[in-house]
Amino acid sequence: MDRAELADCLGLRHAGRSCRHSVVCESDPKRFQSAFASGVAAGGKVFLADPKWTPAEMAEFDRLRVGAEMENPEADAMGDLGWLYIPTGGTGGRLKLARHDERTIDAAVRGFARHFLEERIYAFGVLPLHHVSGLMAWLRCAMTGGNYTAGDWTSLQEGELPDVLDQGAYLSLVPTQLQRLLASEPAVRWLKSFRAVFVGGGPSWPDLLDRAASAGVPLVLSYGMTETAAMVAAPQPGDFLAGDRSCGRNLPHAGISTDVEGVVSVTGESVFRGYAGGPVSHTRQFETVDVGRVDPHGRLWIEGRRDQIIITGGEKVDPLEVEAVLRGTGEFSDVVVVGVDDPVWGQRVIACYEDAKRSPDIDKVRAAIECILASYRRPKSYVPIMPWPRSSLGKVNRLALRRALEEIRSASTGEGAPGLF
Repeated sequence: MDRAELADCLGLRHAGRSCRHSVVCESDPKRFQSAFASGVAAGGKVFLADPKWTPAEMAEFDRLRVGAEMENPEADAMGDLGWLYIPTGGTGGRLKLARHDERTIDAAVRGFARHFLEERIYAFGVLPLHHVSGLMAWLRCAMTGGNYTAGDWTSLQEGELPDVLDQGAYLSLVPTQLQRLLASEPAVRWLKSFRAVFVGGGPSWPDLLDRAASAGVPLVLSYGMTETAAMVAAPQPGDFLAGDRSCGRNLPHAGISTDVEGVVSVTGESVFRGYAGGPVSHTRQFETVDVGRVDPHGRLWIEGRRDQIIITGGEKVDPLEVEAVLRGTGEFSDVVVVGVDDPVWGQRVIACYEDAKRSPDIDKVRAAIECILASYRRPKSYVPIMPWPRSSLGKVNRLALRRALEEIRSASTGEGAPGLF
C-alpha cells in the first residue's frame, strides 16, 4: 500500500508530496479522523498530539516537531524517513516521537488480519486516537473495509453501555479500565459480547486476570508498542479462558526473540523508522526495554522491564511483581513501586499509592504480603500521592510520580517530619 491508497481508504484523494505539515490534536474522535485523513491526503508530515498535555509537555512536543520538520531532507526525499510521528514515552520518561509511514502501518494491519483470520475488521474504540493502540484499532477497520465505532469512556464508566452492532467486534482496554468495568455486572455482560478484549499482558496483574477469567471475559493478552505500530504478539480468542496467560505467538508480520539476559527484540516491517531527532532506522529491528522469554511453544511471556529493576542490598527486585502482590490485597485503588536512593542499601523499596477517599490498611497489607514476598522485596514505606499522576489512557505517569515523591522526600526532614523515608 502506498500513501495515496491509504488516503483513499480514509475517504480522501492524495495530493502528492507536499511541504504542508499537519498537527492532529483532537480529543473528539470524528474531528481527529477528519484531521488525520486530511493530513494523510495533503502529503506532508503528520504529527499526533495529546490535547491533555500540560503546557510543558506541549512545549516539548513543539520543539521536537519543529526539528522533525527540517531533519534529514535526503532520507525524506527517498521516502525512508517516515512521515507519521506518533508520541510515546510520556509515562516513563521524556516525550519521543516515533516515525511511521504507510508501509509500517500496512504491515501491522495485514499481520493482524492474518493472525486472527479476518477479512474485514470491526472494532469499538475507547482509547484515544493519538495513542498507537487507539489509532491502529481505527486504521485496521478503515484499511480492511470494516466498521469502527468510537465510544466514550466516561459514559461507559457511568453505565451507559451501547449495543455492539458488529458481530465479532474487538475492543482494546488498558488494565485500569478493565478493572473498573469488572466491578459492574452489566459491564461484564457487555464485555462478553465482543469477540475479544485486548489488554496488555505485561502490565496486567494476576488478580485482575483471575477476576476476568472467572467472569468469562474473552481477554487476549497482547504485546506491542508505539515503535512496532501496536500489536506484534497475541494468543487466539479463547486461549485465555482455556488457561493461557502468555502474550501468545508472534503475528505473521513480526519476529520476536530474547537475548541471554531476556531482553525482548522485535523485527519486521511494522518496526518504526527511528525517533524524531535521531538516526533513521534501516534494520527493521527494535530492542525493547522489556524482559521476557519465548517458551518451547513459541509463546511470549513478559516478566518485567529492565529499566525499572530495583537493586537493594545487592538483591534485584522487580517492581511489577511487588505491585501485583499489593494489588492482590484489595487495599489499593492504584499502586506503584519505585526505588529511591539509600546510603546503606543502595536503593530502598517504596510503594506509592493513590490518595483516594478510603485509605488502605497498611498493617493489613504488611501482614498479607509477609508470607508472599521475601523481606527485601517488601516496601519499607507506603507513601500517599495526591493528585495521582494519570495519563489520558489511565496509565500512571511514572516520571511525574517520581517528581512528586522527591518533593515529599525533600519535605520529610527535620524532627517533625513524617518519617516516610
